Amino acid sequence: MRILLVEDDPSLASGIRLALKPEHYTVDHLSDGTTALNALTEGEPFDAVILDLGLPRMDGMAVLNAVRRHGSQVPILVLTARDAVDDRIAGLDAGADDYLTKPFEVAELKARLRALLRRSQGQISSILSCRGIRLDPHTFNVSYQGQDVSLSRRELTLLQEFMSHPGRVFTRDTLTRLVYGWDEDVESNAIEVHIHHLRRKLFTDVIRTVRGIGYVMDKSKDDA
Repeated sequence: MRILLVEDDPSLASGIRLALKPEHYTVDHLSDGTTALNALTEGEPFDAVILDLGLPRMDGMAVLNAVRRHGSQVPILVLTARDAVDDRIAGLDAGADDYLTKPFEVAELKARLRALLRRSQGQISSILSCRGIRLDPHTFNVSYQGQDVSLSRRELTLLQEFMSHPGRVFTRDTLTRLVYGWDEDVESNAIEVHIHHLRRKLFTDVIRTVRGIGYVMDKSKDDA
């Protein structure tokens, strides 16, 4: 899952990224509202946004309003020191999906983020299931036809993206951003290598190549 963190406090942003890394999220960080708005309206899509309100260049509330006017339905968790009831109401009415005041417990941030992602995908349970594969995003356990499968962190992130969006065709560039984010230098064939490993560990056509476009995990027959 690709998360955009918009926070102008470098220490807090670093702490949040460090806390979310074990959850297998790909977290990209921006520190001002204008750049964040551009990323959310013109760049590759994110699965969720953690948005501070007290941002330089463009206030977080203005970013929130602009993103919703643009038509984006990306889940947005507002993270701010503004803890007055009126501020919370204004944020939720502007289109925030949840509101967490500073200071906060990391465990609560993780739980709220998991809940946002489940709701955005129409899931009641956090367990992903498709074509005999089960993936628990909380424990990171993966099984195929009842047998446990050991995956690397990148393989797990890639599989989770496909299982969260069965039937969606991803380009290689999109998958690279989802798995690696903005901050890492990536070998040109990295995604192909991960997909090769997933096919070897699961089954050959778990991910289908769409020639000239990218890759897709086909839906289960029961979901078609």
